[in-house]
Amino acid sequence: MNSAKVLDEKTFKQKKRFHKEDLPLYIMAAPTVVWLIVFCYAPILGLVMAFQDLNITKGILGSNYVGLKNFQFLFSTTDAWVITRNTVCYNFVFIIVNMIFSVVMALLLSELRSRLMAKSLQTVYMLPYFLSWAVVAIVVSAFLDRDYGLINRLMINLGKQTSKVDYYTDRGLWPPLLVGINAWKGVGYQTVLYLAVISGISTDYYEAAVLDGANKLQQARYITIPHLRLVISISIIMAMGNVFRGDFGLFYVVTKNTGRLYPVIDVIDTYIYRALTRLSNVGMATASGMYQSVVGFILVLIVNAIVNRIDPDSAMF
Repeated sequence: MNSAKVLDEKTFKQKKRFHKEDLPLYIMAAPTVVWLIVFCYAPILGLVMAFQDLNITKGILGSNYVGLKNFQFLFSTTDAWVITRNTVCYNFVFIIVNMIFSVVMALLLSELRSRLMAKSLQTVYMLPYFLSWAVVAIVVSAFLDRDYGLINRLMINLGKQTSKVDYYTDRGLWPPLLVGINAWKGVGYQTVLYLAVISGISTDYYEAAVLDGANKLQQARYITIPHLRLVISISIIMAMGNVFRGDFGLFYVVTKNTGRLYPVIDVIDTYIYRALTRLSNVGMATASGMYQSVVGFILVLIVNAIVNRIDPDSAMF
């Protein structure tokens, strides 16, 4: 027993010892580690502002502590229910719609025999992902603008309407439109992730399925999708961490911050931004960000626990 214990301790010390051949790996990892420390871990110290009545002249150390007063702003406002409902509902719809479209597109692209065609379509689908929301807003405006928009011109020329319509004041139009824009911009990236998994599936499974008389739908149902469950589960778990966060560019820039659309486009992030610019209350904004992060972390733990109970192999931890 003692000799085994000594061997284990020796092996552990050998593993802890620095090896020169690992130096290039440490150098490659250094920029990412520095970035994480500077932009992810160091700002955590600033969370103290969530419990202060921040005075810029006195600084963080000299400002007065007000307890949970900053958190009351988010819950006491009459718009609290609206912005919370919009944030959560939009994100749930985004997760479901994007996942379905990504899986379907990955399945379709994986069936293409022409490698050139498959790569070309992947490139086309990926392009919107790299566009900034400012560029997306310009594209949307080119279609919906009241005076110069393509849709207004087309509808008038076809005789479908006699006057120009201001689509930026139509509340019924924007919920499905925002879902569509988000899918158009983000589905391509997820599709590539699923395609990478599909390309790694052994062809032996499909050959055996063909011999058993399985058609394409049956192959997708019993072979491809089960192999995707791990990536899908991890994607959902990670997405749940942002359920209480609204995509600021989508809801503020694309919609041009139109006041008439607030009941259907206002989310926590845009509401806090407007409150911050009008009230200059940094403590309130910090409290809101802390609230979103804590709730997102709890949701990740809950969803991961649920996945762990259903399929332990698909959980993150």
